[in-house]
Amino acid sequence: CPRNAEQWQVAKEISSVVRALTSWLLLPLFQLNQLEEAADAAHTFFMANPEHMEMQQDIENYKTMTGKVHLVDREAKPHMENYSTGVRHYDQEEYALAIESLERALRGYYTADVECRVMCEGPQRFEEYEYLEYKADLYEAIADHYMQILLCQHECVRELATRPGRLSPIENYLPLHYDYLQFAYYRVGEYVKALECAKSYLLFHPDDEAVLENADYYNSLLEETMDPETIKPREEAAKFLRRHKLESDLLQMGATGLGFVYTEPVTTCSSSLPLQVPSGVNSELADGPALSLGKKPAPKMDRELREGGSLLYSDVQFVYNSQQLNGTQRVLLDNVISEEECQELRRVANGIMLAGDGYRGKSSPHTPNEKFEGATVLKALKFGYEGRVPLKSARLFYDVSEKARRIVESYFRLNSTLYFSYTHMVCRTALPGQQEKRNDLSHPIHADNCLLDPEASECWKEPPAYTFRDYSALLYMNTDFEGGEFIFTEMDAKTVTASIKPKCGRMISFSSGGENPHGVKAVTKGQRCAVALWFTLDPLYRELERIQADEVIAMLDQEHLGASDLNINPKDEL
Repeated sequence: CPRNAEQWQVAKEISSVVRALTSWLLLPLFQLNQLEEAADAAHTFFMANPEHMEMQQDIENYKTMTGKVHLVDREAKPHMENYSTGVRHYDQEEYALAIESLERALRGYYTADVECRVMCEGPQRFEEYEYLEYKADLYEAIADHYMQILLCQHECVRELATRPGRLSPIENYLPLHYDYLQFAYYRVGEYVKALECAKSYLLFHPDDEAVLENADYYNSLLEETMDPETIKPREEAAKFLRRHKLESDLLQMGATGLGFVYTEPVTTCSSSLPLQVPSGVNSELADGPALSLGKKPAPKMDRELREGGSLLYSDVQFVYNSQQLNGTQRVLLDNVISEEECQELRRVANGIMLAGDGYRGKSSPHTPNEKFEGATVLKALKFGYEGRVPLKSARLFYDVSEKARRIVESYFRLNSTLYFSYTHMVCRTALPGQQEKRNDLSHPIHADNCLLDPEASECWKEPPAYTFRDYSALLYMNTDFEGGEFIFTEMDAKTVTASIKPKCGRMISFSSGGENPHGVKAVTKGQRCAVALWFTLDPLYRELERIQADEVIAMLDQEHLGASDLNINPKDEL
């Protein structure tokens, strides 16, 4: 992942090139009237790039033209598709169907593992021209070659748990199959298989208290009819784990004794991984303990979660906290700015807004049914300095965004400085004649620092997502429009957990990760305006335009004070 602004820009440029190539592939299919193939190609790309809203719109257009409902992901991994299907059945409490899909997923996984390992065989590979400087005798070359094969095979566990287009694997992927299965088998009354799967899961996570309790309970159900000790973990799981550990030991030994460069990665089957337990139903039975399967936790935060700090300004009114908004690290506030300030900001917006600002001039980047306009704080100050809008009004945009930053930093009780990563005044305008039978959103469900993948219930913190963003805030400027409610959802991007109606002075703020998927409902009449703010705790990713804006403000303040106001003799300044 990029670690500074320069690397981030490179990652974004690479992503743009890949997207352009994909568009060029779709165009010939469309021109050849191969619309079904074009639809599948677009769907395949979108599955790996769920943040690409233009492709989503293309898919809807292809569906309309072809009447095709079921699209094919040409890069789908069969074992992952079966796993996702099994989890969906599990969540719907269709346990027999879940078992069928999850067992098929396991068989597919182990088959794919064999195929992946076979593909590692072959000649030794070198990076670019590294082979020109390679010097080794026969035995050293043999050792290097087979250590490379071993490393490749060892990494298959990561490869098989990574969805197409992603860089990061699904955590705890293989063990989760057994975790889902142990409870599903229990629910259909197959206690032997439930215990077998529970023991298989415990091979990977021997200290999981919930599954240990489940295994004890399954033992109690079977004691009268058989000896539960005769039920063993599945052989394929035991064999897989033994091999994985042996490979790890061999690679560590090679790194120590042969100078082979190797660092054991965090894999998807290590017992040191944070646990992700599937959702289940607490079941109190007449003569047994409760099955305590909890919901899969929200995405992990890499800092201590705190909130409830001072709002700093007496006029600001607290409305709802995280618990009341059914989530994590959320707050809703009113009266952050006054009615007069809202009106002044609207007047500024009318003078500086540019269609498609921030989206390479695309006036409808999220939906063809609305026009999107925006402007940065530096642009506002520039227009104010040039006299194109009142300078006092332009300065207001700067001041209210700084006020919002201070409130967010204080309320969430952050121990370090919160920096601006992007400041944007935005307006969404409903286009007349295009509002009937709308079923899209003004801004699709997404997360601000990761790529939301509803199918996998994951949010991938990797480029092209803005991975450096830590907190977000939206400060609303008006209420004279229809629609446009801000919504939080579950990771499935469908289940709404909170809905907020914008109004002047209202601000919603939240942490930027996958714990807070959000979007905007369709604006069906009028114009909806807000100041959108994204913050980072990493000074490497400070907004460059904000730094320039700070310099402009400092210069304006200096000009306002003047030498006479400061009681400084101009000669002294020399």
